[in-house]
Parts: sequence; structure tokens; C-alpha cells
Amino acid sequence: MNEYPPIDEHGIVGDLQTAALVSSDATIDWWCAPRFDAPSVFASLLDSEKGGYCAVAIDTSHTVTVRQLYLPDTAILLTRFSGPDGVGEVADFMEPLVGDAPADRHRLVRVIRVVRGTLTFTLSCRPRFDYGRATHTLGLVDDHAAVFDSPVAALHLETSAQITVRADGTDTVSDFTLTAGEVAGVVLTTAPPGAELSERSTYDSVRAAFDRCRRYWQTWLRTSTYRGRWRDMVNRSAITLKLLTYAPTGAPIAAATMGLPEQIGGERNWDYRYTWIRDASLSVRALRDLGFTEEAHAFRRWLRDRVGAGGTASGEPLQIMYRVDGDPKLTEETLDHLSGYRDSAPVRLGNGAADQIQLDIYGEAADALAQATGIAGITGWKMFAGLVDWLADNWDRPDEGIWETRGGRQNFTFSRLMTWVAFDRAIRLATDEGRPADLIRWRTERDAVFEQIVERGYDTERQAFVQHFDTHVLDASLLLMPRMGFLAASDPMWTSTMDAMERELVSDSLVYRYDPEASPDGLRGTEGTFNMCSFLYVEALARAGRVQQARYAFEKMLTYANHVGLFAEEIGPSGEQLGNFPQAFTHLALIAAAQALDEELDRAESTP
Repeated sequence: MNEYPPIDEHGIVGDLQTAALVSSDATIDWWCAPRFDAPSVFASLLDSEKGGYCAVAIDTSHTVTVRQLYLPDTAILLTRFSGPDGVGEVADFMEPLVGDAPADRHRLVRVIRVVRGTLTFTLSCRPRFDYGRATHTLGLVDDHAAVFDSPVAALHLETSAQITVRADGTDTVSDFTLTAGEVAGVVLTTAPPGAELSERSTYDSVRAAFDRCRRYWQTWLRTSTYRGRWRDMVNRSAITLKLLTYAPTGAPIAAATMGLPEQIGGERNWDYRYTWIRDASLSVRALRDLGFTEEAHAFRRWLRDRVGAGGTASGEPLQIMYRVDGDPKLTEETLDHLSGYRDSAPVRLGNGAADQIQLDIYGEAADALAQATGIAGITGWKMFAGLVDWLADNWDRPDEGIWETRGGRQNFTFSRLMTWVAFDRAIRLATDEGRPADLIRWRTERDAVFEQIVERGYDTERQAFVQHFDTHVLDASLLLMPRMGFLAASDPMWTSTMDAMERELVSDSLVYRYDPEASPDGLRGTEGTFNMCSFLYVEALARAGRVQQARYAFEKMLTYANHVGLFAEEIGPSGEQLGNFPQAFTHLALIAAAQALDEELDRAESTP
């Protein structure tokens, strides 16, 4: 196994409750179960020695070319080995688990076949439970099945090849040779600790699961209304957002991983396996804009439950993030025994930003609810109206902002923008649906927020909206201003802001979210360009009528996608992907940018 395969040399498979990363050399080096935010079974992405992995390798005495791709319009990942001795494939997939019930067993299937010639494979299975902190025992059921058992979880291994226990007694290896047309199967099942291997997998059951998985994704994707110019990339982004959504509750997570650095060797290494109100709201809006309404309704129910939970200990009605089941406890700790991706320590588990105040979340939540055909039921409306009433009393104060800075609270312009959105959407909903509301108060506060943004958030000297009221620094989060309806994309105050951003934050069409040196955020080091902001920039350019510039920026940005169309959080100075992977923020912004660009290109092309 290669040590620390690059972040972007991975595909993702999942069952809508868990997700695994498979590197381009067919190694599973990240998998947490039974939920996205559960302890890991494999985590060699964060420590090649202590993290654990499951690898399929072939004899490398000859030059071998490896290519990885998805079966079209599915989440079935193929890794293809081509060499002088033959051509072989590993198909990795997890059958989607739909419904409201969390499963206690999760199955990842690896189908290995040879297309031409003869190839010898080695299957190595080295689980390391609970981020490598838990010991485990290994028991052979027979020559083709084994059970790895730990105090936190069990892993069942079934394979058509003969299993050999390594000398250390905790890992297994299987060597087997296949000729053209022959197939081998590997089934990895996570289960509660002490669980026995029950129903055995067969060739027919694996083939049936493969067919069901393929059919599920192709059927789901047919719901999409997108017919634009970049269908493959938009479809892949939609599937990725769906893979990052926890089916039992409808809660989307920000990314499938934790601890992957925003700077190699830096300390900006966060755990993103949770549900941010902001990220989830924008993810659901992106899916709904493609025609996927069930996801919007499911998230609305999850969000309503959070509003009705009674608020946080600090008095805020909502916490900025939760676990996928709505649990607000996200205590942050450091896993000092893990070296981190390419020695980028610390590896953080949990997220201390959960206790921050970020007032923008009320705007994203209101916008998502407004997009989801209103607020369901009288009880739901009363809770929502109570939230807006609370905001009317509490919006005018500093917070930590969208980027979760750890350098102190400020009066962030983006937070004020989304506060304005919350009032604006609430007023529209109350008016359109004839609901009882303190409209006079809501309109008064909405207008007060508007005036404050214009008077204090706009730097007349720089001719640009700035990050917060006491700085001259620019912030790319404000690229959302036109989409949110705060001003027109052609407004002179906005076009001059875009010009300032282009001079200061844009580097060859890639966009930095802000300048940490000019606006210290309480953390050491720097970061790459922020992929979501790069796509927001495309959308803003398109809406401002700069269509050809927008198309160039968009298609340039697509060249930074990895080999299977996935994006992490950032692009580093050498063009490498950085940060947690795959990142929902990036893929939702890609969808919005493609839709906006298609609309503006169609409009331009239809105009003589």
C-alpha cells in the first residue's frame, strides 16, 4: 500500500448512513461505521501504520496502469489494473439503506474480476478500530470467513479466496489468481461488538445487491431536471451530496472525513462529519433546485426538530452544528497517537466550533424552508415564527462568522446579510401563506439590517463590501449577496465589489475566501483557494452579465476536479486538493454555478 495517497486520488462509496474512501490503488483507507460520525474501522489516510486499511493489490513485477472511474450515473466505483499479464477490475459498492431506521450492520462489497489474461491478487485486511485506539481479536469462521472483534465494533470478512492469518494474529491476507472471466468476491460487514457472522454471502446475493445498487442510483438520478451543458459534473455532484446525507434523519454532513489539512503540516485540521445548519441548508437547496424534493422535506423535518428541541445552554435557539441524529454534543479532542495526513497534526475528533455563535445560520435555515414550499403545519409555523421573533431581539451583535474564526467575535457583514435573508423569507412566507406574524416588527428589523449593511459593511474608499464593520478586508462569502436577493447583480455597489475581489482574492479564476494575514483568524499558517468560493464567483460573474468570463472560470475550475469528478475543500499552491473530502460546500456551489451559467448563456445566445 502506498503511504498517504493524495487526498484527491480517491472515490467515495456509501450506503446513505456510512461512507468509505477508496484510493486509486484500490485501498479502502477510510471507513467509519455505523454512521458517518462513528469511530473508524479503517483510517490509514490519517496514519498509514496505525489507521488500518483493506487493500487489493496485484503483482507489480511489471508496469501496471491503474485507472479509476464510476459506472455512469451510479456510486459504483471501478478500479482497473492494466498490464502485460492482463486486465483486472475491482468494483466497490455499498447498497443504499433507505428508510428511517438506522442499521447496525453495513456491508461494503468488493467484486474482483479479470477481463483479459491472468492476474495474481493479494487481499490484505487490517482493521484498526476507534481510530486505532481499540485492540481487537481475530477468529476464523472457516477458510473463507473471519471475524475481527473489538469493544467498539466488529468487522466480518467474507471472501471467495482462502484466508491466511498473518503472524501478528490480528490481520489477514489472501493470495489468489484469476484468469479471464473469473470473479472473486470480498464482503466486509461492520456489526456491533460481539456479533456473529450470520447469513453468508453468495455469488447470487452479491450480484443481486450490485444490480439493486446500480438501479437505485440510476432511478434516483432520473428525477433530476438538469439538462444543461455540464450534465456529467452536475450529476456527480448531486450523487455526492446524496451520499453525504444520513437517510434515517435526512441530515446532510459537510464532508465524509476528519482531520485532513487545509495546509500540509498546518493545524487547520477539522472534523467535518457533522451537520452544519448552513452547509445542510445550502446542500438541500442545491438538490431541490435539481428537482429532488424528498431530500428537502426530510431535512425540513430534521430542522424543525432542532428548533423544537428547546435551544442551547447559551440561550441560542439553534446550535450551528449537530450530529446526524441531532445530538448537540461535539466535544473536540486531539488524537495524539495519529501522525495525521502527511504528518499534519493535530488530528482533531469532534468540533469545538459547535459552541460558537454564528448568526448567519438563521438566514440559511429560513431560505431552505422557504424553498421547500413553506412551513408544514400550524405547530411548525409557530416554532418558525418564534425563531424569527427571537432573532428580532438578538441580531445586532458580533459573532464568529461563517468561517468559524477563532480570533474573537466581530460584526461580520455576511452574518448581517443572512439575518436580512431570515427576515425577508419569513415576511414572504407569512404573507404568501396568510400566517399570523408580527410583520411590522419583522419589516422594521429587516430594514434596520439593510441600512446597517449599506452604511457600515460597505467601504466607500475601497468601493466594496468588506468582511466586517471594523476592517477593510474583503471576504468571498459575500459573493452570495446577489443570489440571496439583497441587491441586483448589476448594482454598481456590487460590480465594484466584484472588481475589488478580482484584484485581491482571485488567482487565475481560483478564489481565496479572505486574507488571513490581513484579518487574523486566531490560527497559524495559510490555506489554499476555497473551492466553494471559486464556484460562487462563477455564479456572480454570470449573473452580472460577464458570461464569457464566467464560463472560462467555471471550465478552468472543473479541471481541478479529481479523476472521478470529486472536490475537496481547497486547492493548494501546487494545484493539489486540500481539506476534508469530498466537500459538500464545493459540490453544492458547482451545481448552482452550472445552473446560473446555463441560464445566462441561453439568454445571451437567444439575443441577436
